[in-house]
Amino acid sequence: MVRVIQISDTHIGSQRPLFLRNWPPVLELIRNRGPELVIHGGDVTLDGADAEADFALCAELLADLPSPWLSVPGNHDVGAPGKARQPVNAERLERWERHLGADRWVHDIEGWRLIGFNSMIMGSGVPEEGAQFAWLEQVMADAGERRIAWFCHQPLFIHGYDDGDNGYWSVPPEPRARLAAFALRFDIGLVSTGHLHLWRHASLEGTQYVWCPSTAFTVGDTQPPFPGEKVLGAVAFDFTPESVTVEQIRLPALQHAWIEDVVNEVYPR
Repeated sequence: MVRVIQISDTHIGSQRPLFLRNWPPVLELIRNRGPELVIHGGDVTLDGADAEADFALCAELLADLPSPWLSVPGNHDVGAPGKARQPVNAERLERWERHLGADRWVHDIEGWRLIGFNSMIMGSGVPEEGAQFAWLEQVMADAGERRIAWFCHQPLFIHGYDDGDNGYWSVPPEPRARLAAFALRFDIGLVSTGHLHLWRHASLEGTQYVWCPSTAFTVGDTQPPFPGEKVLGAVAFDFTPESVTVEQIRLPALQHAWIEDVVNEVYPR
């Protein structure tokens, strides 16, 4: 068995460090559980899309983890497609890579190929988008008999692949359709994402879909009434060659906040 722990949406900032208070319980979790791998589901930083110092701090914190780690970018790290204030672009992607490494990766374990990719460039039209789709297809084609697990920041959908445009909340329809086609061709056993600050575990046509909760805050009435539980925490995955089991990890030591109550402190306009 191989244990992987996922954390997500830590939103740690150097100048506005409110959510740094929840890093010690995360570090203690990793020390106690001793996973073979930690995966961060994105929004590592509070505002790394503009603040270099946020990345420098988060890189130091991740380096202190006692287990190997990998991460995928979130919108607060590299920007988002079509977002005028912080559009995803080459400068922001370079900043991510310089501090936290590649924005897409492959990690093989017995029976599985874990694939992390950058959902924030999907629908953006930047050159990296097409290159990433070509790469994703190739690494799945090369997986052999391994099952495949996807990790990215945004959920692919809220209800199903035939969702309309969910705007900010999920991958846009056109790239989602390409991912849906991949899901039909390849043996995708698990898709785990962050972004929504919700916990959810559901199955659809043989694939398990997980929404990893945040360690920082939950979203109140400014979020549509999505399925899922508004709770802080993490997720553990126990992989065997044939299957994966999913465990919600509640961390009572995490200090809860509703973003609506602290937004002026952490994201002042």
